[in-house]
Amino acid sequence: MSEDSVRVERAALETAREPNKALALLRSSVGRNLGLVIALLLVCLVGVVTAGDRFATSANALTILGSATTVGVVSIGMTFVIIGGGIDLSVGAIVALSSVWCTTLATQNMAEDTHWIVMVFAALAVGAGCGLVNGLLISYGRIVPFVMTLAMLASARGLAQIISNRKTQIVRDGAFADFATTEILGIEVYIWVFFLVAVAGWILLNRTTFGRRTVAVGGNPEAARLAGIPVKRHTVYLYVLVGVCSGIAALMLIARTTTGSATHGTLLELDAIAAVVIGGTLLTGGRGTIVGTVIGVLIFMTLNNIFILNNRSISEQELLKGAVIVVAVLLQQRLASRSSTT
Repeated sequence: MSEDSVRVERAALETAREPNKALALLRSSVGRNLGLVIALLLVCLVGVVTAGDRFATSANALTILGSATTVGVVSIGMTFVIIGGGIDLSVGAIVALSSVWCTTLATQNMAEDTHWIVMVFAALAVGAGCGLVNGLLISYGRIVPFVMTLAMLASARGLAQIISNRKTQIVRDGAFADFATTEILGIEVYIWVFFLVAVAGWILLNRTTFGRRTVAVGGNPEAARLAGIPVKRHTVYLYVLVGVCSGIAALMLIARTTTGSATHGTLLELDAIAAVVIGGTLLTGGRGTIVGTVIGVLIFMTLNNIFILNNRSISEQELLKGAVIVVAVLLQQRLASRSSTT
């Protein structure tokens, strides 16, 4: 074999051993988030082209942010659950139950006698309680998360209907309504709450032992157990966390509508799971980012806004959501298969 042939073969072997830098960037959290930002900008460009001045206004931007708050807060909690290897289909029903429970006459009378913060505690307690039931039965009862949370979906929605007698409950506490309509720097308070929840979620996932344990449990539960992580107890914590986020989302809905209703949160679980998947979180667990989830929420809410401005039907919006979820999962699988072969 000639020296030139040897050099060519050696160069080919070295090239094969070198990692694909572009693929490595796409698989990194920075690369995924950069891709999501580009996708969001493209969606905004579509909005400008199709809706013109109606889309490209500061008021419409605040409308998109306002519509993203409820889904966004639930999606933050859902991100932790999915990274931890679980799923929660009951978040929408928990939102409904929390909104109904904290707007009952008894709760509102207690709030009038003391402070409206009682309503806040009631919503958070109901959300945490539902999450605790989910977590305990999934971890220690060994019920599959899909089945358990599906059962909670039906039970929580049914209980909300029983408590409210299928009627909308009006918030009578003026102080709560005044606080809910407060603006800080021209932005509604519930948008600031979403921002604070997102920041807290990012810190919890990326800067604490809890976040590292969540990734470990979702990536390999058995290895996490052998490393000394209390997997079952940690799983319970994850479902309590998403339950608390559902309680916060219920308070946001109450703030925006001044009502508690058993119909609140309908199909909210679909929007939350879709945003989390679009944000790059693996449905199999072990990987995900809060930043990606927030951008995923904004992408979906911007698409919804564009559909509304162009007088498109809700059915078309739901069809688009389903298609985007499928595309996102296919892309995840393709990147994962390439990662395993390099």
